[in-house]
Parts: sequence; C-alpha cells; structure tokens
Amino acid sequence: MPRINKTRYALLGALSVRPGSGYDIKKFCDRSIAFFWTENYAQIYPVLKQLEQEGLVYKETENTPGRPPRNVYHITEEGRAELNDWLLLPVEPSNFRWELLLKLLFSGDIPTSNIIEKLEKKKSEESKILNYVNEVEEKMKSAEPDRKGWHLWLAAVRAGKHLSQASIAWCDETIAMLREYEIENGNNE
Repeated sequence: MPRINKTRYALLGALSVRPGSGYDIKKFCDRSIAFFWTENYAQIYPVLKQLEQEGLVYKETENTPGRPPRNVYHITEEGRAELNDWLLLPVEPSNFRWELLLKLLFSGDIPTSNIIEKLEKKKSEESKILNYVNEVEEKMKSAEPDRKGWHLWLAAVRAGKHLSQASIAWCDETIAMLREYEIENGNNE
C-alpha cells in the first residue's frame, strides 16, 4: 500500500485551528508541533496549491496598504472531512532516523572526546526543548481550556517533555559510560 503524504494532513490540521498564509502555517508548525513534526516552505506551498485544486482549502487574498497581497488559506468542509477520515485511520509505522546514533555506532576509531562533545551538544539542545515544553505545559495548565481537544494538545506537549527527559538521561548515561570506558582502558583522549 502506498504511503500517504502526511504534509497535507499537517496543513489541514493547522488550518482547522485557524486560517493562515503559508508563512503563518510554517510559524504554527515551528511553535507547536516542531518537536515531533516539521514542515518547510518547499513542502507547504506545493501542497497548499494541490489542496486548493482539490477543493479542500480555499484562498482569500488580503490587501494591506504598503504591503504585498497576502494569500490566506481556509479549510473547507470537504477538507475537514478528509482530515477527520485520515485521523480515524490506523497510524502507519514510521522510520526513526537519528544521525547521532548512526555516528555513535560507527565511531570506534574516533576519539571519545569527539563523541562526548556530540552528546553534550545533544543534551544541551534537548534541555532547551525541555525548558520550552515545560513553559508551554505550565501556560496550558494555568489557562482555561479554550478549544475543543485542549487535553489532546496537552498530551502531545507532555509527550515532548518525556522524550526530551529520556534523551537527556540517555546522554548522561552514555557520557558516564564512555568516561568509565576511557579510564578502564587507559584512553584519556
């Protein structure tokens, strides 16, 4: 069975939250779902055009004095129906790609200090994500639920929190293991 292009559903989902331009959709993705799903302009604009041709979204051109015209996309009832149909389907298995693990596996001839440096960088990145996700979670918990499915958004935020915590713990564990290995083998690189 051919794989479904999930970008179309990410865009339909974003537009089900609020209408927006391609730029608005990209900002929405970057601020709300980027820790588990990314989209870029090269994906967004062609898919918006296709969704428009299929009648799943429509575009309105906004004119603001002193600025170029802006295309704002809205989801149609057909688009909402297709999104809901897709939401009801089983989740397809996804391929997990993590360059750090790939490099780690083949780094037997690389200085341990280089590997530790990469792990420290990953830990730092995950700590930033964790801080951001914690802030979002606190804001969500202190605000009144203002939209249907709010609790599902909170569950997604908590998934990001748990993934970052696990990644940080793995980095700490791996760094400690590598340092112990260096000491045991007299390799102080």
